[in-house]
Amino acid sequence: MRPPLSGPGSATQAPGRGSVDSGLPPSRATRDHAPITLTGIAGKVLLLGLTAGIAVWAAFPLIDGGKWVGLALLAATTAALFYLYLTRRHIPAKYLVPGTLFLVAFQVFPVLYTASTSFTNYGDGHRGSKDDAIVAIQTASVTQVPDAAQYVLSIATTGDPATGALVFLVADPGTRAVSVGDVDGLRQLDAADVTVAPNGRVTAADGYTVLNIGQASARSKEITDLVVPTAGGAVRASGLTRAYEGKAVRAYAADCDCVRDTETGQTWTADEETGTFVAADGERLAQGWKVNVGLSNFTRVLTDENISGPFLGTLLWNFAFAIGSTGGTFVLGLLIALALHSPRMRGTNVYRVLLILPYAMPSFAMLLVWRDMFNADFGLINNMFGLSVDWFGQPWTARFAVILVQLWLGYPYMFLVATGALQAIPAELTEATSVDGASPWQSFRAVTLPLLLVALSPLLIASFAFNFNNFNAIYLTTDGAPFPADNPSNGATDLLITYTYRLAFGGQGAEFGFAAAISLFIFAIVAVVSAVSFRRTRKQEEVYS
Repeated sequence: MRPPLSGPGSATQAPGRGSVDSGLPPSRATRDHAPITLTGIAGKVLLLGLTAGIAVWAAFPLIDGGKWVGLALLAATTAALFYLYLTRRHIPAKYLVPGTLFLVAFQVFPVLYTASTSFTNYGDGHRGSKDDAIVAIQTASVTQVPDAAQYVLSIATTGDPATGALVFLVADPGTRAVSVGDVDGLRQLDAADVTVAPNGRVTAADGYTVLNIGQASARSKEITDLVVPTAGGAVRASGLTRAYEGKAVRAYAADCDCVRDTETGQTWTADEETGTFVAADGERLAQGWKVNVGLSNFTRVLTDENISGPFLGTLLWNFAFAIGSTGGTFVLGLLIALALHSPRMRGTNVYRVLLILPYAMPSFAMLLVWRDMFNADFGLINNMFGLSVDWFGQPWTARFAVILVQLWLGYPYMFLVATGALQAIPAELTEATSVDGASPWQSFRAVTLPLLLVALSPLLIASFAFNFNNFNAIYLTTDGAPFPADNPSNGATDLLITYTYRLAFGGQGAEFGFAAAISLFIFAIVAVVSAVSFRRTRKQEEVYS
């Protein structure tokens, strides 16, 4: 064996030692002398340029809103990213930081925002500040008075004529001065930027698309609802070509922190605890403001009789649905996998392709198909079996139907994972039990099933968590129906997630704060069940490892 060279200038290195030339560990030397390629430079410039662009784009709203803490955090994060990727140090961090940022942006921040919302009354009528509520109350009470200013009106938008945000282009008949108005108020335009017809109507304006009569007629309701606040009241449309500046009947008085109706004299005093203006007889104005309500959203779930009873029933059905869907699909998928795993089966590849077809089809489309198949009048199931069952009209038949649909949609997944787990179990283990005189059932119960559960328990826990919040399975089939006559917001097949969705976006008015509180209940339930299940899974792994 030739001895290693060790003369002066030699570039060889002894095992476990750095380069003689550099005096650095091999990894450090290689890293610091890594070749710089044009592709690497271009990629780095592109990504860092994109980062800088996003930072600049995000900085302007923060500056306009006076969010200096957020601006400082944005600047520090951007500077840290540039430092990290412009140096050759901190190699592990270069790979960990992107994933961490996405985790914070798409997981941590939404959870924290939901939690903060759950302690407020945020929802319809309580979306903005108290000042916003006062402006909305005053502008909504605007009425036309005999001496009100009249304007020639043109309807315009800054976006698509059919969907863009609407603005009023109003021209004063006397001075021919043109102003643009939106929910933020009136702003006068430069005469050089507008074109006014002889009849005083604005026909063109820089930066705006003027709608013709047909386009404006299609959005007449939006035009009627648009109110442009002014110092003395608000500008509202009178048809599609005229506008007037009306006077607000209700006005805010700072001395009493209340809203007064100048015609009737009625007064609504501000209630800072609920974020509303309340009259002496208990009447509340519809427009309020966002305030912190503490734990009232959480206690409401437990103490309000109209909510606690339906909530408990929904929670129990939610568990039954998640357990039934997960357990049913697992049992069926495992039985099919065991049947096709038998060496006596022929044509197993054909069977496997046919059996995973439900998994290959879009679930939302299949849910809609199943909904029609369960139709009481023309559904395939009633017609095929000669039944007259109103599947979605009764609570228990509707629940059975949605679990059956879940069984059909979910068993291919369990079949695939069970097939893979079965193939990973050494055949010698089952053969040894046969030699010892165990029956096939005893061999399955003592060897195969425990080993399968060790491998599949994490997947079963994940499947349970998914089914516990399986919004599509309910929304696209029953939409929560059937509903009791006295509670149209909570149906027999509703899961907590669909009930929360109906509270947040239902027709009776959005209650985002209350919905956020229920979301935290759901999060806590799933987290506890998952933690307990994973703990038992680890104990099982220790036994069979």
